Amino acid sequence: MKARTIDAFQVIADPSRRQMMHLLSKDSMTINSLAENFDMSRPAVSKHIKIMYNAGFISIKDIGRERYCTLKQDGFNELQDFINYFDKFWTNKLNKLQSILNNKSKK
Repeated sequence: MKARTIDAFQVIADPSRRQMMHLLSKDSMTINSLAENFDMSRPAVSKHIKIMYNAGFISIKDIGRERYCTLKQDGFNELQDFINYFDKFWTNKLNKLQSILNNKSKK
């Protein structure tokens, strides 16, 4: 597997890429059909597609003369792992605070 050169947060930082992922969440789309939804050049859309592909957010399948983009879970797993870590972190901190407050109120 090729090492990723861009992290998941860089991918989702761009509003156009987030919108592309929303569109792809409904169905696979060709690069041309994705480009029709944006006020940017076809090469600019292709650049966004390449970034999402390299970060594991989409797969690309050639069917005839068309290239179809489909969402993949890989890139989202990195985001979920990050969120899960800090969710546990804050849950532990808040539980400790609650325990301290409960002990103070009993005194």
